[in-house]
Amino acid sequence: MIQENCKVASHVAISGGYSYLSLEAPGMAASAAPGQFVHVRVPGLEETAIRRPFSIFDARDGILTLLYKNVGRGTAALSKIAPGDAVDVLGPLGHGFPLKCSGTALLVGGGFGVAPLYFLARRLKEAGHADIVLFAGGRTAQDLLALDRFEALGVEARVATNDGSAGAQGLVTVPLDGCTAQLSKDGKAFEFFACGPDPMLKAVASRAVESGAKGWISMDRHMVCGVGACYACIQKTVRGNSRCCIEGPVFSAADLVW
Repeated sequence: MIQENCKVASHVAISGGYSYLSLEAPGMAASAAPGQFVHVRVPGLEETAIRRPFSIFDARDGILTLLYKNVGRGTAALSKIAPGDAVDVLGPLGHGFPLKCSGTALLVGGGFGVAPLYFLARRLKEAGHADIVLFAGGRTAQDLLALDRFEALGVEARVATNDGSAGAQGLVTVPLDGCTAQLSKDGKAFEFFACGPDPMLKAVASRAVESGAKGWISMDRHMVCGVGACYACIQKTVRGNSRCCIEGPVFSAADLVW
């Protein structure tokens, strides 16, 4: 774990209130793993304001990139920082995704839940794992994020939106189920890697357990300290209560208790 006063390298707004924030963080970028997060002290908030956790979208060449949505007071303040500004960041934190996969890697993301999945996809590709499919879901087409970046990696993307404005209409599990059915028919192995809203995560975890495939689920819980001291981010597991900031945020699907 490192605390760095990071200089903003770039801050780019994209559609739907989402933004990419890139920080000069050589120590953290060198040690970060997909699925981990950082805890950011947001400039412009009072000194007593708690840090905000953000998944790591990418980390390379000394640059740490976050993908976030402006949804509240903290992210509204974060959206105002500019290149050259300094941001106090603590990380990398938490337990991330495994970097080995048996068979096809099925990456399932809802909204900005795709953030840690991009970092994962890049690392899997670099390790020589070619069979990766992204399943991205959102309420509208504006909630389908970073598809161009996944495609630049050579990752096939299958999408679904609630309103039908892009891809299949309905839940992201619709194209996911079609894919797993075909893989099962062909006798091919697969694993699930998921991040997004709880209902989606529960659906993916149940599919992993029922199919006998491995599933890796990134749980989103309210974090206060980020280092395991406050026990605010508890997730029930088969081994009892676990802290998402330490034992997670990534858990085996078989270990989760919903």
